Amino acid sequence: MIKLVIRIIYLLIGEFNMCINENFRLTILETSDVHGTVLPINYSDNSYANCGLAALSTIIAGEREINQATLLIDNGDMVQGTALTYFHAKINNSRPNPMIEVMNIMGYDAAVIGNHEFNYGRAYLDNAIKTSNFPWLCANITNKITGESFINKPYIVKTFDNGLKVGILGLTTKYIPNWESEDTIKDLDFKDVVKSASYWLHIMKDKEATDINIVSYHGGFERDLETGEPSEKLTGENQGYELCTKVSNMDVLLTGHQHRVIENLLVNGVLVVQPGYNGNCIGKVTMDLVKISGKWSVRSKVSKVIDANALDVDKRILNATCPIETETQAWLDIPIGHVEGDMLIKDPLKARLKDNAFVEFINNVQMDAAKVDISNTAIFDNKCKGFNYKVTMRDIISNYKYPNTLKVIRIKGSDIKAALERTAEYFGLVDGEVGLAKNGNYLKLQHYNYDMWEGIDYVIDITKPINFRITKINYKNSPINMEGEYDVVMNNYRAGGGGNYLLFRGKPILKDIPTDMAELIANYILRRKTIKATVNDNWKVIY
Repeated sequence: MIKLVIRIIYLLIGEFNMCINENFRLTILETSDVHGTVLPINYSDNSYANCGLAALSTIIAGEREINQATLLIDNGDMVQGTALTYFHAKINNSRPNPMIEVMNIMGYDAAVIGNHEFNYGRAYLDNAIKTSNFPWLCANITNKITGESFINKPYIVKTFDNGLKVGILGLTTKYIPNWESEDTIKDLDFKDVVKSASYWLHIMKDKEATDINIVSYHGGFERDLETGEPSEKLTGENQGYELCTKVSNMDVLLTGHQHRVIENLLVNGVLVVQPGYNGNCIGKVTMDLVKISGKWSVRSKVSKVIDANALDVDKRILNATCPIETETQAWLDIPIGHVEGDMLIKDPLKARLKDNAFVEFINNVQMDAAKVDISNTAIFDNKCKGFNYKVTMRDIISNYKYPNTLKVIRIKGSDIKAALERTAEYFGLVDGEVGLAKNGNYLKLQHYNYDMWEGIDYVIDITKPINFRITKINYKNSPINMEGEYDVVMNNYRAGGGGNYLLFRGKPILKDIPTDMAELIANYILRRKTIKATVNDNWKVIY
């Protein structure tokens, strides 16, 4: 009888607890790889584009109205990438940083450092962080002397009125030393994100008593999310899959860097999302939580990506950026010179199959600045149109969108051969027709990693296997000496091994030219007033 009474009491207590269980819905919104895109326009011609923070802000406002609790996190690569950000960073920074001003208006809860946050220098980044009304997070980039996060914020904990504690940890791809100028990062250590995540998530869970942990990682996935097979060379640039499979205490992984759209996928129980680039999408995570016996747990979690298509823009953002946008537009349309001949890119694929006037011009600018006779460069994306008769700053920024500087490195003939074989991997053949090689099912097209050289004569035969496609390399009308040494100018990204050109890393640097390429191009044209479109046909692709 006593046992029966006790059992009934336990059952009643259980029913009582079920009645008082507390439910809570948490919504997490993620932007990533916005790259300075505020307004829904293409700066090359001011045509309309379905993108930008002004449009995403409308989505965010709507989500905040209907959701119980909302967190807004940026996953990195925010402050660089458009004519607007270039104008503020390089021409006139007397006004507040437009990206930070917009993010403050939008009410971000946190932001993560991306690799492109370093592009305009540490002083610019430091000022951006200082003027933000929200914390910037980064756990794995540390000060060499103190060993602490270089921004002193590895994570934050958001505590809600119902007692729910949500930890947000920031991580950044450790591959930055392969791209960035040494002067910019000389005092920093770039630690492995998996080890850093394990360390800090343990602290967050045990010492901070977080109920939910969100990891925001400016990096992507190195493996296919369904099969686990490698989807790229495992260099450590992207470690998202490894994070999901090796790190505990992680409920959600916000990602970026690869410019992919990923939604509603679980990897080893971790919900992942990635919201494209240039503000064309926003990631949304919905977590339904339940509090049982005083402890919060996840009942369900889903993620989706919302497009920025055809949305009304936030007038607050238009008003805030109007003054600097007006100045930027005026600066962009100032003519600085003219082209004699045809320097337009009408077909991006054809421009990569045979020498063309625009690429030859960029290489000539680099060789002129460096005073060497071998150079390489790339057409960064398929939006590059080359130069028309009248050249303005808009044309220069649109065609050369990265704030690269130049380096002259000394390499062997065998290094040139290896680099050309690497660049030849860009192409593939399908039914005898030339196209782009398949580089993973989801990865962004890395047009910027296909280099075209000046100062040497070469042939790429893409009917041949990879690593055996270079059938000719001549220098000054003679076959290149594989053991000979050659001085080559290239941008700092490539000279540091960026794009898996690791063979360039550690080579002797003969000259460091710290001026941005956009400025070098502008100065080259300003000195000459008229530039000639020339094509010497020093290279070609056969198939």
